[in-house]
Amino acid sequence: MESNARETLYREQVEALVEKWAEGKPPNPAAESPTAKPSGYYRLSGWLLEYLMEHDELPSGVHAMPQGIDRQGGVEPSFPVDFSCPPFK
Repeated sequence: MESNARETLYREQVEALVEKWAEGKPPNPAAESPTAKPSGYYRLSGWLLEYLMEHDELPSGVHAMPQGIDRQGGVEPSFPVDFSCPPFK
């Protein structure tokens, strides 16, 4: 499959998985939008898309998401994601 087609396919899968992961999590308190995503949403999305593009499969086990920087320049801590639990399995 061509790289652009794979990226489009994986981007759709990542969006659906991360939306499920985000259910029930509080929105990022630093975000000012009422539709704000939970802290780590975009880091998880980017990390998972890169992983899928490189490996052509979902990760397994627990992986630490990288630290992030918020809009005010503050550090957002790393957090673990267990890919052996729903919505990833």
